[in-house]
Amino acid sequence: MDLNYRVVKKLPSIDDIIAAYPLSKKAAEKITYDREEIRAILSGRDARLLLIIGPCSAWPSSAVVEYAKRLKALSNEVRTKLKIVMRVYIQKPRTIKGWLGPVNQSDPFAPPDIGVGAAYCREMMVNVVEMGVPIADEAVFTHNAKGFAELLTWMAIGARSVEDQEHRIFASGTDCPVGMKNGTTGSIEVAVNGIVAAQHKHHAVYGGDQVETKGNPYAHLVLRGGALGPNYGVEHIMAADALFKKHKVHNPAIIVDASHDNSKVLGIKDPNHQVTVVREVLAVRDVNPEILRLVKGFMVESFLKEGAQKVESQKPESIDRGGLSVTDPCMGWEGTEKLIRELAESV
Repeated sequence: MDLNYRVVKKLPSIDDIIAAYPLSKKAAEKITYDREEIRAILSGRDARLLLIIGPCSAWPSSAVVEYAKRLKALSNEVRTKLKIVMRVYIQKPRTIKGWLGPVNQSDPFAPPDIGVGAAYCREMMVNVVEMGVPIADEAVFTHNAKGFAELLTWMAIGARSVEDQEHRIFASGTDCPVGMKNGTTGSIEVAVNGIVAAQHKHHAVYGGDQVETKGNPYAHLVLRGGALGPNYGVEHIMAADALFKKHKVHNPAIIVDASHDNSKVLGIKDPNHQVTVVREVLAVRDVNPEILRLVKGFMVESFLKEGAQKVESQKPESIDRGGLSVTDPCMGWEGTEKLIRELAESV
């Protein structure tokens, strides 16, 4: 079959990149431990809330590492109430086109160089993990997961990918707890179908071999809103519960994504509205904890500075590299710290 592409350059071996930025035995053991803690939360064996929080996109690495240092200190304070995992999202899905994240283009103002990007991201992620901070990413490009997926404590399958068979099989074959987001339309059933697929075994090609995935019993639902508006209300939780029961989903659990379409006010994403989303879910839980027993935690987009900037409309010399998002707007650190403390007090 003829394919319409040209070879740009030969990529370096991912094994060479891993060797250049190795993970210590202690850090590897911590990843295993963190994954098991998240499994315990999702299954209800651990009463803490899971909080997946951090930048919309992990760039630049200096600001990401600084954020991780602050988050580590705060996580230590609230560890008996919250399990905090940092978003280190190196891959960015786009609705039409745009910057695909640092793994494809570590310098948004230079031509894409995936070899350089892979090394950039591996080094950044290892630095954060070695601090003792668990990390999360979205599985956008499943074919280049090696070198990154083994560093993750939690993984997302995004709204644009949840119906894709390759992503469902990928989730089935990973040891990491995986959150399956509802589709961009807001359909919860699409995501639950993805969860069911991910929890079962599949045959696929991997590394030139036919393999059988084992199934991921900790695949779970992430509610992120959709084209028709937010979907974190009681009626949405009950609808998800009915689908879980219908399909006999193992370890039924929900993470409420306070960002994306759940954070929109009059059609515009407001990063500070994430606080309102979290508070509303907690308020309903206090009134009727049985209804919201499935909600095991939240996802929040946050960085050092509040707001966002667009690399497409900036010159290299004018871009803020000090922790201001280059994709979707994020809460700033001051609001982040306040929200985490408030969330810990609610548990």
